[in-house]
Amino acid sequence: MDIGIYFIIIVLAVILLWMVLYFIPLNLWFQCILTDVRISLLQLIFMRWRKVPPSVIVNAMINSKKAGLNLNADQLEAHYLAGGHVQKVVNALISADKANIPLDFKAATAIDLAGRDVFEAVQMSVNPRVINTPPVAAVAKDGIQLIAKARVTLRANIKQLVGGAGEDTILARVGEGIVSTIGSSSSHKDVLENPDSISKVVLNKGLDSGTAFEILSIDIADVDVGKNIGAQLQMDQANADKNIAQAQAEKRRAMAVALEQENKAKAQEARAKVIEAEAEVPKAMADAFRNGRLGVMDYYRMKNIEADTAMRDQIARPAGAAEKTDIKK
Repeated sequence: MDIGIYFIIIVLAVILLWMVLYFIPLNLWFQCILTDVRISLLQLIFMRWRKVPPSVIVNAMINSKKAGLNLNADQLEAHYLAGGHVQKVVNALISADKANIPLDFKAATAIDLAGRDVFEAVQMSVNPRVINTPPVAAVAKDGIQLIAKARVTLRANIKQLVGGAGEDTILARVGEGIVSTIGSSSSHKDVLENPDSISKVVLNKGLDSGTAFEILSIDIADVDVGKNIGAQLQMDQANADKNIAQAQAEKRRAMAVALEQENKAKAQEARAKVIEAEAEVPKAMADAFRNGRLGVMDYYRMKNIEADTAMRDQIARPAGAAEKTDIKK
């Protein structure tokens, strides 16, 4: 029984000692004293209560002290509570100080809170980055397509990192400049002979305005000849004109066919009326016989006239037409 009590007391003592050492970071306090960093033990305890890791603040203060920077622990703690990266800010300040780049704590924290990697930005100011543009296709005035690739050398602009446009904007502007430069060339041969003319024209346009970078150089890496767009457009236009002409011809043919059918219908209607009128002739003659207006001699004279007219028509017709008429009969 006594052994169990001693064991429980030892466990409680260990837990109590761990809690004391956790809320009272004596090792960090001794480390501050040895490195001449002005952070009191009470400040370290308050950091624990505010859920700020004291090791992060202490390490950042030690690094800045050794680098000759005078930073305040309260500022670092406030930046951590705001969601910033304390160590990256300190590393960026140290790198900027060694490289003689003007960067203060306020600007560094603003860049960090804006979502950009401030330490990478400082490194990019010292060592410019080279980015490759995707293949950009453009057409010269002679109708030949050219496909160009460029390498853009960028250096971070510390003053424009907050609110400045990123690399995607740079690539878009460079691509637009390449397209306009090639498009304004009278011949694709001029571009192939002097590809550096593209980079000169594009670089003089000030494409880095309003961005977080400064364009140092634009180098044309490759220029390939693509399709003959002008000839292709002419072929497409010729095919389109041919189709339009065919459609108009078909329209005229259809109208002619419709007109012919309409004329045939009118002719058939006229023939039907003639046949209908001829059918009334015997009725009229019979009525004339009954009423005494037509005699027998008059009827024979009319028949003689009809026979004489038919004979004259037969004589007047060509020989082939007469044979066809006989065949039809």
